Amino acid sequence: MKRCGYVSIIGKTNVGKSTFLNSLSGKKVSITSKTSQTTRSNIYTIKNIKNTQAIFIDTPGIHSKTNKAMNKILRKKPREVVNDVDLILFMISGSKFDELDAETLNLIKKSNSKKILLINKIDLVKDKSELFEFVKNFEHKEIFDSIIPLSALKNDGIDIVEKEIESLLPKSDFFYDSNNFNFQSFSFEISEIIREKVIRYLGDELPYETAVQIESMNEKDDEIDINALILVSRQSQKKIVIGSKGEKIKQIGTSARKEIKEILKKKVRLELWCKVKKNWLNDPVTLESLGIKN
Repeated sequence: MKRCGYVSIIGKTNVGKSTFLNSLSGKKVSITSKTSQTTRSNIYTIKNIKNTQAIFIDTPGIHSKTNKAMNKILRKKPREVVNDVDLILFMISGSKFDELDAETLNLIKKSNSKKILLINKIDLVKDKSELFEFVKNFEHKEIFDSIIPLSALKNDGIDIVEKEIESLLPKSDFFYDSNNFNFQSFSFEISEIIREKVIRYLGDELPYETAVQIESMNEKDDEIDINALILVSRQSQKKIVIGSKGEKIKQIGTSARKEIKEILKKKVRLELWCKVKKNWLNDPVTLESLGIKN
């Protein structure tokens, strides 16, 4: 008997949704960092678990409201998939439950989908009795089909989540012939790799006001040439990205080139440039060109 269905991962920013999806998939699907709004699009991937095929959707984290166009778009993303999936994985961090967690919970309450509460980052909880007390006193636990503590970073509890997914998805033939089906475009994946390196090298110096735009890609049998722009909002940010004597942008390029080479198994020529585009966070045309669509 086969089972198949869509599974969305929902929670506030930085609870570990992307790390969890990467651990469960056994491959890098979403970029990760400690910086808010790392995930900016709904990311899709497939995982075949024995006789079950789960199509996962990693959503941007719920975060505080602002008037910027990008923030408004990102806050809509989780809402797009709440009512159209078979299973919702609602993730929180340890035994902490704040206003953003509550807002996210209210978002999924009315959904008819099956639901699992994932309590992530248990490796950071020193007193494990706190978890027991939290679950015992959690007033909304009746809406969940199961509650699973785990550590996505340590790969602890992932097998339990897999078993629950197998039992909760509906009976159905597989929707896709292969679990290697690629939902995201190749250029999007490359831009995300570069953006991750920007965040990793500049996360403490630069806010989330950076984006990566692929200008051109020329792929041959044994190599690929890539030209990409790192967009920032202000001239002062451009100086940070470039660094003293171009050192920072070289580090970003070297790290991104290495990862792209490992994925493609071919020579990679990567040229990075930094460009100031004022107020790009509020420009719908620019946001759509970056794959951040309303």
